[in-house]
Amino acid sequence: MALAPAFAVGPSVTVPRAALQMEKAARGQMPSGHGSAGAGAALAVAGLAAAAGVRKSMRGRRSTKASVMVGNTNVAEPESYYRDHLVACRAQLNGVDAPTPEETDKHMEGIQAFAKQALAGASAAMLFTSSMEAAVAYPIFAQQNYANPREYTGKIVCANCHLASKTIDVKLPQAVLPDTIFKMEIEVPAKYAKRRQPLADGSKGPMNIGAIAVMPEGWKLAPKDRLPKPLKKEMKGLAWAPYSKEYPNIVVAGPVPGETYEKMVLPVLSPDPNTDDKILFGKGIFYFGGNRGRGQVYPEGNQSNNNQFMAAATGTISAIDGLKVSITTPSGEVKTQECLVGADIVVQVGDEVTKDEPLTTNPNVGGFGQ
Repeated sequence: MALAPAFAVGPSVTVPRAALQMEKAARGQMPSGHGSAGAGAALAVAGLAAAAGVRKSMRGRRSTKASVMVGNTNVAEPESYYRDHLVACRAQLNGVDAPTPEETDKHMEGIQAFAKQALAGASAAMLFTSSMEAAVAYPIFAQQNYANPREYTGKIVCANCHLASKTIDVKLPQAVLPDTIFKMEIEVPAKYAKRRQPLADGSKGPMNIGAIAVMPEGWKLAPKDRLPKPLKKEMKGLAWAPYSKEYPNIVVAGPVPGETYEKMVLPVLSPDPNTDDKILFGKGIFYFGGNRGRGQVYPEGNQSNNNQFMAAATGTISAIDGLKVSITTPSGEVKTQECLVGADIVVQVGDEVTKDEPLTTNPNVGGFGQ
């Protein structure tokens, strides 16, 4: 059934050892020689540790093929999203002694240089893939700030950062038997082969996607040992995970390449009223969310560069210095609006503008549907 556009998502991923080490480093809990370096150094250490691990694993492999999994994506996954992954680590650290998104860009440059020098080519891509398992951005942003991703209004909290609305399609059975594994299909449609979004450095790259399913209490993700082989094949290696221990009935996936996982297959195990007195036969309500592309707002409240920037005041464009647009108001006051890389400035010096009038194009090609 087609769902009308609503509100945007983040999938869930367990934070592995690398992220935990970064958190300890930021809080000064690492052994001497580590804690003093701060969270910025911890990010670099995580990259070096991941490089060493990948190098060891590569020695014992004759093939460089990587399985396509959520949080451990194909080797060909673009490096563009790793910056967002490091920013997610900041959310994991709750902002304590952690770098800002802008400072993260500098750390990324150092880690990227090391990866290319140490492993080169496909191995470098595998370095980033392995080291960033700890910090897949979307789930951490939601999980760190919201115990329950669905607000009392019905809105899924991902919409707080992904502001554009897009539709999603969901297919699921009309009725199922107790203690039975069945599939639900969440489609997040977009022209992934053609559409390109602005990355952190202003260049264009492909869109990742994610999805969330909020099921009634008692319904949960189907256990791996009970998955039928045909269903495993349909999933194409996609991995779902519970949102938290408190809510096993809420599952999330992503971010994963949209071109590969436009249709996301979710295996679900229905509850058994015969073994649980709290479960009753009857109707249940399911809520779904699907997101494609980067968001417009970080959890700290600052804007990403995937935005259209507006005039800060009514007046005349008096100067354009790179990405800074100065507006002189009728009273003679000068207001400066800084635009981030990714969008094109559409005004010129001498143009008359009103407050909140667009100064740039809108580079966002993604959005969230619920």
